[in-house]
Amino acid sequence: MKNLNWVVLLSVVTMATASKAEAKELLWGDTHLHTTYSSDAFANNNLTATPDMAYRFAKGSPVVHGWDGRRVQLETPLDFLVVSDHAELMGVIRSVYYDGVTREDLSMIDSLKAWVATAILRDAVDQQTARNLFLGVLPEPTDDYAAAARDWDADVGWIPDLPSVEADAWKTITEAADAHNAPGEFTALIGWEYSAIPGGANLHRVVIGDIDAKTAQTFVPYGLDNSSFPEDLWQWLETTAESTGGTFLAIPHNSNISKGVMFDMTSLRGEKIDAQYAELRRYWEPIVEITQIKGDSEAHSSLSPDDPFADFETYPFYIQSRWTEYKPQPGDYVRSALRRGLSLEDDLGVNPYQFGVIGSTDGHTALPSAEEANFQGKFVTDSIPSKKSSGWGDEPKRPFGWAMSASGLAAVWAEDNTRESIVSAMRRREVYATTGPRIGVRVYGGWNLASGLLEDANFPANVLEQAVPMGGELMSAAEGAAPTLLIEATADPASGSLDRVQVIKGWALPDGSTQEQIYDVAWAGEQRLLADGSLRPIANTVDLSSGRVDNSVGAGRLTAAWSDPDFDPSSSAFYYVRVLQIPTARHSLLDKLALGGEVDTRRPDTLQERAYTSAIWYRP
Repeated sequence: MKNLNWVVLLSVVTMATASKAEAKELLWGDTHLHTTYSSDAFANNNLTATPDMAYRFAKGSPVVHGWDGRRVQLETPLDFLVVSDHAELMGVIRSVYYDGVTREDLSMIDSLKAWVATAILRDAVDQQTARNLFLGVLPEPTDDYAAAARDWDADVGWIPDLPSVEADAWKTITEAADAHNAPGEFTALIGWEYSAIPGGANLHRVVIGDIDAKTAQTFVPYGLDNSSFPEDLWQWLETTAESTGGTFLAIPHNSNISKGVMFDMTSLRGEKIDAQYAELRRYWEPIVEITQIKGDSEAHSSLSPDDPFADFETYPFYIQSRWTEYKPQPGDYVRSALRRGLSLEDDLGVNPYQFGVIGSTDGHTALPSAEEANFQGKFVTDSIPSKKSSGWGDEPKRPFGWAMSASGLAAVWAEDNTRESIVSAMRRREVYATTGPRIGVRVYGGWNLASGLLEDANFPANVLEQAVPMGGELMSAAEGAAPTLLIEATADPASGSLDRVQVIKGWALPDGSTQEQIYDVAWAGEQRLLADGSLRPIANTVDLSSGRVDNSVGAGRLTAAWSDPDFDPSSSAFYYVRVLQIPTARHSLLDKLALGGEVDTRRPDTLQERAYTSAIWYRP
């Protein structure tokens, strides 16, 4: 990068100093990473990358790649990591591959799909065979998701029941977390993934807790083989929290491919959402993963037609045995879910979709890499440029390496770098997401907040008694006042400078419907404001022959003290902030340049990376 404003570095120091006054620091991490102990990672040739390797990589050490043996290293280390291997078949396929399987095993276990897949893997591993086997165990697409969930619950006999193997894998995973956990320096959180996917509707959750390995080993991670219904997971979490004394939460991800089910107006069982369901969901799922390798879940142009920045890194591939056309629905996207939450709260008095947002990778390589220039792919077999054109079956109707997004990161404002503090910050929703760059963002909302407070050396300590941070609530509007948001955004010195800061507002109408509006509240460049109130697009300075970006445009720091010009004190509302970078090179361009010649990546050469904050809610 060149010409990056020195104010960026100054702002980073200022943000760190001010956070001490606030008794919080900004921590960067990944809550969603798979190793060789996840069955789908192993079936796609991640044969050796262990949790220990994942933690070493996250902490900045060079490691040996789990497939081709090359040396890899993260450019900027993380502050925390969750190894979240799938609860289903945890370590089983890996164990069978390395330890073998006897005829006695086969006679005892009705799980032919898993064993056939493993047998072929042992004899002749090739990329397409492994992928076809993986597709063979995925669900058939259907529109009756409740029936698909019930059918799955009634027919899980093909999943191997090898509790000793799964317990050994869980012991290895949790002990690796304890070995790498260093309070105040690096946090290794214990977690796993629950992978319900009825009829191809992605309802996956990552479950994490502030517990240690000894406590974690008192239970078996709850998975799809226990129940396909998320509310059963919440009940299990309640029981487990009581028995262990731990604090847990579940993080939905890839709502973008949930076929409208993730944020539906009914439960998966087809029952109308009631207050009890809403309370359970709001408590156990206080945050959502808004961006990751399998695409972005903020907004879609068919649902937000007036948003020119919707459709970012759209991922139109359902996880199912055969291709069907992608059809975005309101239950798939975070902004639509936030709006639905307002409507449900009007009816129930409780908002089940009052959640904050984070980003994470969902890498199956044991390498938490969200850097475009250092992206390690979804699976190990699409981690190098020459392999990224290959699809999973009938191209172009299957995912392929360049369709994956080098995203994202979880940003947490925590009192200190410990398990307890990070989980506590997630529970209060004082978190946000980026698509990879470390864009610093602070947002505080309150009444009658003066713009000068942002430039005060004591910000944000000077507003804590009269404002709430991202994830908070505003109530009892001051007479004649509109809510004010104090916003500070700083660019990542290792990435592009900033284009603009936007506030996205959603609000409820008396008839129960909702609306949304986007406000540009701060931007780089004085001559960009057009007569209609929109902004002229910022220049694209990416050199398409090298992938380098010229930071001669954009800003190192943007601030705004924005008051809602359309505030109605009788209507509930939410406000969240979106920060856009200037255009930078996508990993697909960098791969194309590395390969040389004419390469059709089927994806754009550049993109505008971004940050999304958790909302602040106004409740009359």
